[in-house]
Amino acid sequence: MRSCRAATSILNYSIGWWPRLKTDDRGRRADGRDASPVPHHSSAELGAAFALRLALFYAALFVALGVQLPFLPVWLAAKGLDADMIGIVLAIPMIVRVFAIPITTRGADRHDALRLAIVLAAAGAVVGYGAVGLAQGAAAIAVAFIFASAFYTPIMPLADAYALRGLGRLGRAYGPVRMWGSAAFIVGSFGAGLLLDVTAAVDLIWLIVAAAAITAAAACTLKPLAAHPGSAPDAGLSSASGVWRDPAFLAVAAAASLIQASHAVYYGFSALDWRAAGLDGTAIAALWALGVAAEIVLFAVSGRLPIAPTTLLMAGAAGAVIRWGAMAFDPPAILLPPLQCLHALSFGASHLGALGFIARTIPPKLGATAQGYLAVALGLVMAASMALAGVLYARWGSLAYGAMAVLAVAGGVCALAARRLASRGV
Repeated sequence: MRSCRAATSILNYSIGWWPRLKTDDRGRRADGRDASPVPHHSSAELGAAFALRLALFYAALFVALGVQLPFLPVWLAAKGLDADMIGIVLAIPMIVRVFAIPITTRGADRHDALRLAIVLAAAGAVVGYGAVGLAQGAAAIAVAFIFASAFYTPIMPLADAYALRGLGRLGRAYGPVRMWGSAAFIVGSFGAGLLLDVTAAVDLIWLIVAAAAITAAAACTLKPLAAHPGSAPDAGLSSASGVWRDPAFLAVAAAASLIQASHAVYYGFSALDWRAAGLDGTAIAALWALGVAAEIVLFAVSGRLPIAPTTLLMAGAAGAVIRWGAMAFDPPAILLPPLQCLHALSFGASHLGALGFIARTIPPKLGATAQGYLAVALGLVMAASMALAGVLYARWGSLAYGAMAVLAVAGGVCALAARRLASRGV
């Protein structure tokens, strides 16, 4: 068994589809070791409180994301940036994350300080976006956005690492907590859209700053995690290099990256395509919301699904192939809702599968490091796919979805390879 997968911790992480720790009346495992740092009689109450705080944090984080993604370009245009410069500014997080995420997640693992890293990153993001709002001129905005991105981009992998470790220790599922983030994304997008009707575009940045401040406040309410039992926080760090040398992990990272990157045409051009087909803004917004709602349903029930992570990845690939294959043939409007429901597989199942693999195979002390490597891989492949999507859509229109189906097929092949390389049940 590879060293990076030989988890010696007593923690049994859970995304929701594998067994919880079995304990006796004294809160200990059947083999006599502690199952949790909290007494058995209070574990349910503490677990509920931990999950509630984490759900609120995910909600705040995704409200901020729901405001930023659609409306940051609108603010940049209002500040006088042309299309070329807006593209450069929006590419900054994809570049910065390659450096910021591994440094931050590795540091969080080195010092066993996931919560502190989340709080500092969230606070830094508030300062960074505030600087963006005060900046004048394209160059100053770009520099400030680099600073903001250095703090903002690591928050998501840090949050997922914190969730896997904390929820797993308390025997709770990840999906039913994470779903509140997806629900909040819808609220943030629609809420910001309504405010756009009564707010000058040049002031939109302060909505992003306010959302980031709420995220930072929610981060401060998170409970600190107990130190890794049986070892000092900085022990065994030399094995971190084994994460990206593990063939099974590399196959999972490739599978998740390719499947998620297959959404590039959808993310970048679906609204344009549907508007050209005659759908109005309300219908387009409803279709996007339906996709996220399907994702939420999967997250909600994931705790009851006894499905291996690599199986989820393959299901995600299959859903993406069907979805993009159909979209390539410009389906009638009546077929769009069921195709949007496949977002539960193409995004939701592949996301849960990748995190589930990390939870099952990566030692807890390297959880954030693995999340960082996965996030970087996702970002790089998505950036390349977005560039490809623009070229293909400009030339072929909706047929560009066919290339996305090919990416999903490649992701499914990598998921199958990961299944064969990983241990049984993964």
